Amino acid sequence: MPFRHSAALPFLQHHSPKPRIMAKKAAKADSAAPVPASSTGGDTYTVLARRYRPQTFTELVGQEPVARALGNALTANRVAHAYLFTGARGVGKTSTARILAKALNCEKGPTPAPCGVCANCVSIASGEDVDVIEMDAASNRGIDEIRDIRNNVQYKPSRGRFKIYIIDEVHMLTKEAFNALLKTLEEPPPHVKFIFATTDVQKVPITILSRCQRFDFAGISLPRIVEQLRKIVEREGLQADNDALELVARRAGGSMRDAQSLLDQLLAFAEEKLTADQVHRLLGTAGDDRILTLAEAILAKNPGAVLDQLAEVSLSGLQLGELLDQLIAYWRDLMVVHVGGLQGRDLSVPSRHHATLEKHARTLSLDAILAGLDVLSTAKSRLRGSNHARTLVEMALIRLAHLADLVSLGQLATAVAQLRSDPRGLAPAAASAGRPTTAGLSPGVRTSEGLGDAVKKNHLTPATEAAATPATPFSIENWTEHWPLLLSKLGTMLGGQLARAGVPAITGPNALVFRFSAVYNKEREYCQRPEGIARLERVLRELTGQDWKITIETQAASTPTVAEAPEAPRATRRSPKE
Repeated sequence: MPFRHSAALPFLQHHSPKPRIMAKKAAKADSAAPVPASSTGGDTYTVLARRYRPQTFTELVGQEPVARALGNALTANRVAHAYLFTGARGVGKTSTARILAKALNCEKGPTPAPCGVCANCVSIASGEDVDVIEMDAASNRGIDEIRDIRNNVQYKPSRGRFKIYIIDEVHMLTKEAFNALLKTLEEPPPHVKFIFATTDVQKVPITILSRCQRFDFAGISLPRIVEQLRKIVEREGLQADNDALELVARRAGGSMRDAQSLLDQLLAFAEEKLTADQVHRLLGTAGDDRILTLAEAILAKNPGAVLDQLAEVSLSGLQLGELLDQLIAYWRDLMVVHVGGLQGRDLSVPSRHHATLEKHARTLSLDAILAGLDVLSTAKSRLRGSNHARTLVEMALIRLAHLADLVSLGQLATAVAQLRSDPRGLAPAAASAGRPTTAGLSPGVRTSEGLGDAVKKNHLTPATEAAATPATPFSIENWTEHWPLLLSKLGTMLGGQLARAGVPAITGPNALVFRFSAVYNKEREYCQRPEGIARLERVLRELTGQDWKITIETQAASTPTVAEAPEAPRATRRSPKE
């Protein structure tokens, strides 16, 4: 989850001198906590993200493969003339660029372990070295800046071995600037090195990529961030609960810099010991107990209790967007536990709530959990820019409370097929429920109540489902008998997408083709996934007792889907290829 600043945090940071003084004392007492040369005495405070910035390859957290590759290149004297570092924000791209610059220009180098104390290392770490030019492409993106580089690369470095250009957010350069850089980048003078960093490598032209050695920086795992934050808290002489540090790390979303910046603000807020409640209170998020209580009300299908819980959240001043994010994380936990169990899973709730989480996961089907995630994700996307945030959240939570009462697409398709074969089939179901019968109506105008009752009464029990299994072999003539049952066995997600396909055709011995019209490209791509094809083949094998070769393709002209296919003589529905 991306890190966001709170409006109250700057005030807290500038009006809490106690942590600031302790941080300075800890930095002096512990040589392992690096202090940039730009930090001066007096009341100047250097934020944690700068003071604990890695200064050697061994201090890089979560980027060991990159550190090893660069270290080996330095040892073997195989350093390239241009590097491209790509990855999310705050994972160590610029820090690695500075470490590489120190390794190249250290007085004891080139070496994979720069000393950090010579004049070159100190000036590079502080950003004041005349031979290491750091440039932000977001604010220097024009061709004039690149022309200056082209004019200056011919001059040798002042005191170091190499003149090194570090260009951050290089994807922000204009097309003209990239073109001006090409020739210099391909054949630079031997004393020049280029190091580019970007968070959006897709915007970097391929002509630039082909001239650089590319390193992809992965997001830092949650345990590694928590471990680093714990070390920082200890060096600062402060205390923090493990749950609080885990919340901070999870909030950072794989970014070490975001985690350190947030920890800096939270330490200024905490009086003696940073706790999870303080983190929730400062970030405007709900506590774990509140999330579980809300989930209990949803799973109990008690919309009144759900609205009461939501009202308490609003009165507490908590952010509704944050609440949705937490519910999405909890429903993701339900999905993970339902599929793979608790053991070794990265879950958003602390271990003391794992038993409750496992109980909740057992009460829901996988389709219901996935549908719940869709509901919550849709509500979150609609929340942006809306003036009716509370109404949208209430709608989403009430939908969640009634998800178990919804009828799946496969069951609806089975009911529709029965309607076509027996136009009066729904009348007894409607009458038995005390509702007016609709026997005299066509299938297209029957009431949804009658259809729902028929589905629930006639198509949800194992006995009727087994009885509905066609005894005849699967063929293009009797596909309507097999299709609803096939969709129901495929499940809500895959069955719903496959329902968009046109009339299936048999093109050869046990060769089945599903054709999608051009307007259903997304549905076609979903069904074409290897796992989707495998599941479809498995269900067909169970239904027919034969192996089938499945082909999914696009056709230019739209054909009727299952829901749209008109009733016609079977001879007229034969595939053109037969």
